[in-house]
Order: sequence, then C-alpha cells, then structure tokens
Amino acid sequence: MKLGFNMLLWATHVTDAHWPIIEKLRATGYDGVEIPLFEGDVGHYEKLGRRLAAAGIFCSGIGVMPGGGKNALSPDKAERDAALAHIKWLIDCTAALGGDIAAGPFHQPLGEFSGAGPTADEIARCVEVHKAAAQYAARQGITLSVEPLNRFECYFLNTAGQAAELVKRVDEPNYGYLYDTFHFNIEENSIIDVIPATIGQISHVHISENNRGVPGAGHIDFQSVFKALKSSGWDGWMTIEAFGSALPDLAAATKIWRPLFARPEDVYEKGFALMRSGWDRA
Repeated sequence: MKLGFNMLLWATHVTDAHWPIIEKLRATGYDGVEIPLFEGDVGHYEKLGRRLAAAGIFCSGIGVMPGGGKNALSPDKAERDAALAHIKWLIDCTAALGGDIAAGPFHQPLGEFSGAGPTADEIARCVEVHKAAAQYAARQGITLSVEPLNRFECYFLNTAGQAAELVKRVDEPNYGYLYDTFHFNIEENSIIDVIPATIGQISHVHISENNRGVPGAGHIDFQSVFKALKSSGWDGWMTIEAFGSALPDLAAATKIWRPLFARPEDVYEKGFALMRSGWDRA
C-alpha cells in the first residue's frame, strides 16, 4: 500500500518549479505523488519521471476527457477514436513518468449532460473504447482506473455499482475503477459497504473530504473506510485529492468558492497523519 498526494492542489501542469513541493511531500512521508496530465508532451514527462525515480518517489497519473470532439460515449466514431487517442496519450505520459496507474474520468467530458442517465448504446461504446485502451495500457505495464463522478459533474458513471459493472464488461485484468470518498459521499447510501462489494474492481483510491478540504476535518468516517479497505485486502494507492483557490480556473471547475484551509501544509500534513495512523489502527 502506497500513500500519495495529488498535485492538483498546486498545479494542472507540474514542472521543475514545483519540485520543492514534491520534496516537502516526500519529507512528510508520502511514498509518491499523483501527476496531473492536462497538457505537455511525453518528453516533458520523461524528464520529470527521471527526476522522480532518482529521488525514490513513486507516481501515478491523473487526467480527464477534455471534450472538443473527444467522447467515448459518442455515436460519432470520429469522436470515439479521438477519445481513444486521448486515453492513449494519458497512458504514454504515465509510462514516461514511470507511473503504474493512469486514472481519471476519461469516459465523458466533464459537465456535459444528456438530460437522462446512460443508455445501453453509450455503455457499449464506452466498453469498446476502454477495452482497446486497456489492451494498449497493458503493453506498457499500466493499469487504467476509470473514475465515477457525482451527478453534478457527469451523468454516465456515478456509483460504485455502475463502475463495477463497466469494469466487468471491459473484462481486462489491468482495468478497474477509482474509489473516491468525495463522490461516493454524495452518491452512495454507504461509502463503506461498497468497498467489500466491489473490491475486485477497485484499482485506485482517492481520499477526499466531503468539502474537498483537509481530510479528517469534515464528516467522512475515514477510519471505517480504512478498515473496510484493509479487511478487503487492499494494497494499492491511497492518494489524497484536495482543491483550493490557488488556481482560478481549477477552482471554478471544482466549485471552490471559499477558503477550505489556512495553509496547504494543513492539508498534506494532517492528511498524511490521518492515513498513516488510520491504516495502522485498521
């Protein structure tokens, strides 16, 4: 089991300028960082990956489906092909970093809605695109982890049950779903019960407070989450995802309209202590 921290708290594109932050995370005790993959080329991530490897820091990659003619659900084959090409780019960048997981809501563009839930045809199209992506990822030793989001951010994939069924239909050993405490706090009757029920399909874990702030400062029962994960045999990543107001565009996208913490240190120091002690007690 590895403890990670998502760099989206500070940047959508990690460069050498962010290295002091990565060093602080490592000094706090984190095993690795989650690198946003929103722009840049493979060469950039190869350089960053070499620096991470030299420092003994593990990593994972996180990305989204940006829209603009890229949509794995679309009836338009050109849009599905563009979506597959984008996921392959996420995979290539993750491999360049030396990461083991490429995660994110790469099923549909954020904030786009049809006015209804997913159709059988949309599910079939997503399965086709994601199966091809998983097979491509396997050749580079990468696991894909598709992320369900809450109903206010997407319509296609909202619950653990939907995600687990999608994973079963894709039916590739390196394809799973991302369990995120923030989204399931909105969507699930119990964020605990879905863990043993779908542990066979979970391939990544995000630890995120109910308001996206300091883990442990809100009402999510993280100790029960840790206990359920540990008793179910989880041994992958637990990565904190938190958002602030430092990046106006990202703050607007994640609906952060007020300060959620006084200092970033509050998030990563208290978050690490919560995960480390909580996992040990579990």
